[in-house]
Amino acid sequence: MHNPPGLAPDTGIPAHLATRMTMDEQYDWHRSYLRRHPVSRRSVLRGGAVAAMGAGLAAFGPLAYADDAPLAVAGRHVSYGPDAASQLRFAAQLSRNPGNAKVFLDHGPTPLLGATTEAEVRELITQLPRVGAGVLTAEQFYVHAPVDNLTGRIPHFYRWRTAGGFVSDIAAATPAMMSSRSALLPFRFTMMGDQGIDETPEQPAGLRPGAYRNKYGKGDLPGARNAQAIQRQIIAANPDFHVLAGDISYADPSHGGGPDWFALDGNSPRDGMDAYNPYVWDDYFHAIEGSAAHVPWMFATGNHDMEAVYGTHGYGGLVKRIDMPENGPAGCPSVYSFRYGNVAVLSLDANEACHQYQANLGYSGGEQTSWLECMLAVYRADPAIDFIVCFFHECAYATGVGGASDGGVRQAFAELFDKYQVDLALQGHNHNFERTDPIRNGRPTRVAKDHAIVYPEQDGTVYYVVGGGGAAHGDFDSGESYRGHELPDTAVARSGLWEADGKQQFEAAPWSRVRYSRYSFIRVDVRPGMFSSEMEVTAVDQFGREFDTVTYRRLVARPSGPPGYTA
Repeated sequence: MHNPPGLAPDTGIPAHLATRMTMDEQYDWHRSYLRRHPVSRRSVLRGGAVAAMGAGLAAFGPLAYADDAPLAVAGRHVSYGPDAASQLRFAAQLSRNPGNAKVFLDHGPTPLLGATTEAEVRELITQLPRVGAGVLTAEQFYVHAPVDNLTGRIPHFYRWRTAGGFVSDIAAATPAMMSSRSALLPFRFTMMGDQGIDETPEQPAGLRPGAYRNKYGKGDLPGARNAQAIQRQIIAANPDFHVLAGDISYADPSHGGGPDWFALDGNSPRDGMDAYNPYVWDDYFHAIEGSAAHVPWMFATGNHDMEAVYGTHGYGGLVKRIDMPENGPAGCPSVYSFRYGNVAVLSLDANEACHQYQANLGYSGGEQTSWLECMLAVYRADPAIDFIVCFFHECAYATGVGGASDGGVRQAFAELFDKYQVDLALQGHNHNFERTDPIRNGRPTRVAKDHAIVYPEQDGTVYYVVGGGGAAHGDFDSGESYRGHELPDTAVARSGLWEADGKQQFEAAPWSRVRYSRYSFIRVDVRPGMFSSEMEVTAVDQFGREFDTVTYRRLVARPSGPPGYTA
């Protein structure tokens, strides 16, 4: 087992053990540790969200984590259900343990609301080995309310309400567009990965300034708020939905190289002890609320989302915090699909195939690959679907320093993408932007410069890396090449390639077309048509500047069936 330190949250397991453990074995280690170290109620940091809606981190007041604090709701986020055109999933976080108090979602087709759903309360207990001895325990509470039988692309209004008298403001979210050809209209979605937070969490008390917030990349100005800058640009883009390709909150700071360990006094006597801080998630949900309370956010899982203090392959915490459609293979919570108009979107778990960090390698026993092939076949045969988009974390094709390409991910996904003519493969992991030329059978089929038109059916799949969501940006060995700063076509990039032994080999990367090292996201504008459909993908930096655009064009498939049949 090859699990290099710093590539997944450090939850207190001695490094020499964690490097050769699966994620499930790491979880078992925690349970064994807890049996030997009973938890006192006095060691519990009670709590929930420390950030209220639009009002700053201290909005719940100094008693936010106390049993007698007002019961309030914050950190709202919305996602799709399995049928994205008729189902929304509403979630948020509570300021404290609600006890017997009930929490409600009032909702309806107008701001007058009219319907009420009692929310499910999910308690999340985090227990970490503590510096010195013992266990540090934290409680967080999340509320979830499903709403079904909605009409596609019609706003649905909602507010959160508690039995104790808290009432949120009224917001609105919109289910997906239906896939019927006669109902299709242009739409937009956005995408990035590797986000994190820009502020020091307020819990636990006594953290030194800068702990757990995103570190600076080379050239960043002191005080830079890169995740916030990207978030503002996403809000300005006004997407119909947003996808995030893993490494969501970074509740462990080791990815930034700093020893900001989770110790009550802000200092740790030895590196690597209890670095994980579950309260980073409170700040994360507050940070994205300006978009996620109105726009469905759909998440894939990255290496920093495998949190060994929870079960289900380290995803048990995510299942408490976030709703995912649950229409993928059993036991793979972040593997799912949804339709939006003429686009099929599939979230894949690249951790299951990754050679760079192998703690979850092969955990599905082949079920993810079987499910993926089945769903790709269904979508490609469906005349209502023009484009297929897959998003995942570790990269099949990339040249960034450190992450680069992963042979396991390439082997698991690329052949199926070729077979079923996947249009876009959207990746994270490398903290930068990169776009390939169209690829088929591991080779570029043609040069696709800025403003090119690509015909995926004949040209192949284009792979994007969009890992500049806010965590400290990375670099390229082969230099940058983007709009206005293009390298000559004779310059061939070099890529690292992680292999099954956990070691990195190097290969020429003639498929690497655009490389931009700093913070960015992509804006995808889909224009359905009766005879041909287009999907325009534009890369945008943290200042709103566009630096790459490619248009993908497909002829609309004609339905087959008896006379009078319509899709």
